[in-house]
This record gives sequence, C-alpha cells and structure tokens, in this order.
Amino acid sequence: MAIDYSTKIPNNVDLAANKTLQRALEQWQPHYLDWWREVGPEASTAHEVYLRTAVSVDAKGWAHFGYVKMPDYRWGIFLTPPEPDRKIAFGTHRGQPVWNEVPGEYRSTLRRIIVTQGDTEPASVEQQRALGQTCPSLYDLRNLYQVNVEEGRHLWAMVYLLHAYFGRDGREEGEALLQRRSGDADKPRILGAFNEKTPDWLSFFMFTFLTDRDGKYQLAALAESGFDPLARTTRFMLTEEAHHLFVGESGVARIIARTLEVMKELKTDDPGKVRAAGAIDLPTLQRYLNFHFSVTLDLYGSEVSSNAASFYSAGLKGRFGEEKIADDHLLADSSYDVPRLDGTAIGVRHEKAQLALNERLRDDYIADCQAGVDRWNKLVDKAQVGQRLTLPHKGFHRKIGAFAGAQVSPTGKVLTAPEWAAGERQWLPTDDDHAFVQSLMKPVTAVGKYASYISPPRVGIDNQPLDFAYVRLSA
Repeated sequence: MAIDYSTKIPNNVDLAANKTLQRALEQWQPHYLDWWREVGPEASTAHEVYLRTAVSVDAKGWAHFGYVKMPDYRWGIFLTPPEPDRKIAFGTHRGQPVWNEVPGEYRSTLRRIIVTQGDTEPASVEQQRALGQTCPSLYDLRNLYQVNVEEGRHLWAMVYLLHAYFGRDGREEGEALLQRRSGDADKPRILGAFNEKTPDWLSFFMFTFLTDRDGKYQLAALAESGFDPLARTTRFMLTEEAHHLFVGESGVARIIARTLEVMKELKTDDPGKVRAAGAIDLPTLQRYLNFHFSVTLDLYGSEVSSNAASFYSAGLKGRFGEEKIADDHLLADSSYDVPRLDGTAIGVRHEKAQLALNERLRDDYIADCQAGVDRWNKLVDKAQVGQRLTLPHKGFHRKIGAFAGAQVSPTGKVLTAPEWAAGERQWLPTDDDHAFVQSLMKPVTAVGKYASYISPPRVGIDNQPLDFAYVRLSA
C-alpha cells in the first residue's frame, strides 16, 4: 500500500475521502508541531538529518533515505493492508469477523488502551530531548533523531485512531496527549518509566534496548486485537520499532567493545583505571542494566490483573504470538505460574491463565532481553576478562506487583533492610556513577569520529561509509 505524500497529512487510509476527519487532524497538526518545537529535540530544527521515511507499508518499499530537516519530516498515518476474512483469534468472540468499528460495549476500554499506548510515544521524545547536545558521534545523533521522529509518528498513529473512531472524546484525548509532560509534577505521563530522566547516552541505549523492547511486546499484543484498525496500525509500528531495539542493543554492545579494548590495552579490570582511560567499566554497566530492567518490568503491571483478563476475553489485546500458541485461545481452564513472596521465601503459585496474562507477557519479554544480554556476553567471553553481564531477578527493585516494596537482591534473595542498605551501592547506579558517566557526555561532531567510551559501528546506515555525514549541522 503506497503512501500519499501529496497531501498535508501523508496517509494510506484515503483520508481525503473523510473531510470531517481530515479537518480535525489538520487542526491537531499545528498543536503537534508546537509540542515538537517546545519539548522535542533541542537545537535541532535547522540540522539536515539522513532520515528514513516510509514510502509504502510493503516489505520492499517502506524505507526511503534522504536528508530532511526534522520539522519538515512527513509524519503521517500508515496502516498495514487489511487481511481478507480475518477472524478474531482469541477470547469469547474467537472465530467471529474482526471489527472495523468500535464495539459499543468496549468503547471506553479500547479508548483507554489506545491512550495509554499513545502516551508513551511523546513521553520518550521528551525524555531524550537534550541528548543531541552530547552525542558520541554523528552516526549516533542520526539514530537518536530517527528514533525521535518515529516515536512522533507513533503518536500520530494513536491520535488517528482516537479521532477516527471515538468522536469528541477521542479529540479531547488527542489534545491531552500533547499537554502531559514527562516528569512534570502536575501533568506527568501515565506510566512511571516514562517520567524517568534519560540524562546520558548509556541511559538512552539501555532505554532503547529495554523499554522500547517493552513497546515491542505491548504492540505485538495489540497487533492481535479484534479491533482491526488497531491491529493494522500496531503491525506497521512494529516495523519501525525494530530499529529502536537495534539502536539500543548495538549501542550497549559498542560501549562494551570499547571497554574491553581499554581493559586489554591496560591489562586491568580495575574500574578506576578503566574510567581514567575514558571508558565505562563493566560494574557500572551492570548497575545501569539492573536499574533500567527493573523499572521496565513494572510497565507490565501486577502479576494478577482482572483488566488484562477482560482485555483478552473481549478480544481486544492478545498474547505475544497469539496465533502461534497451541491452545484453545480461551484460557478458561488453563493456569500459569506467577511469583509469590512469602516472608523471606520466593515461590510460585498457580493462577488462572487469563488473570496472569501480564506475567506471561513479562516472562516473554525477559526471555527476549536475556537473548540480547547473551549476545553482549559473547563479546565479554571472547575477551576472557572473567566478568559477565546478567539480568537481575524479576523481584529486584520493583515498585509494582508481588515484589512492590520488597528488598530482593539481583540473585533473588530476600534481604533485611540492613542487608539491602549494604548492597544497594553495588547494584544500582550511584551519584558517583551518574557523575562519571555525565563527565563523558561531551559532543563529538566531527565526521567519522567517536567518543572515547564507544566503538564505531561495524557497518553504516543504508550502506553508507562510517565517515559519512549522517547529520549536516547548522552553523
């Protein structure tokens, strides 16, 4: 499905055929641009950035590369083609035709699902707005900006659904998405992780590896929805989300590679000596990993959730890879193990599978994160430094669910308050860690040059050389 770039709002949904909707979105558009200018990437409006823009939603034509000034980026509305005769794959409506209009009994629930997902998109742009001022290279600056414009487009995707299917309520929700602010005391973003700061590039890479991976799993669950416009919207969003995960995993891998290089040069694993050479020591990387992983786990909510069960039963939000799972897709008689904290012991209990859908999605996510950490550890193992990166136990540093407020070590031991206090500085980033990482955040904007703490990528973007001018900075 080709995308029409001749209109004010690029789209492949024949927006021109619905003049009322077109006018409403054209009225929202300048508010969006005001938001971008106010809290989007700092000091970036005049840069020419080598960005990828979708030209169609098929596998061959969705990516066109060229220099664009970000305020001129053609944000729009792109859905994957409808699947002929698609049926609802799960829940009480399983086997029935998918909905192309909002079922009246699920109107408020669907709106809440879309608003919650939509709120994460501008939030991440706000969290990352200052990072361009400390970029480790033009290659990384371009990747940051690509992530930013795509998060902006994902906001457009959700706002289209709100405007197209929820009338006045949807329009009001669309405005509210531009009014909340990440970290604002009075109007914060809906989910806690999206009110955390992203003050440095190590945090950014951890965010895109971990928190954007949560986005992958949430979008994949919504891509199973019986509400077909939502499913088709999120399926194309997943195509763009893959790049965000690449930025995160490869970014951390390049930091690890540089650290290992310094350790080999100096013949030491002493963190102080590694830091003095301008690299980030492995224990600090582990503490950042612990923090961002634990914060992201909370995004999945409580282990037992009647809301998740009702979303599934209604056919609104499925499981990851729903149609590949070999069961009855009703879950009425199925169970799933969820963690249980009993005093100083961590165990499991059997729970109805429908009520444990949050935990199942969290477990799918953890397995995917572990695969990424395993790939990092191949670099570490090859260097034979005697250290490895690990994911902490799912109960570590949690604020939501069975482990909320519990003091659990990264290895899964329930601790006393004194034991936690004694170990916390080893497990979570300290003020000294933040200060050290921040001391490295000095911009490197010469073509083909990279900061001291990160290695160059193995290949360039769009087959360009590593010394390509990925961003043409304004004077």
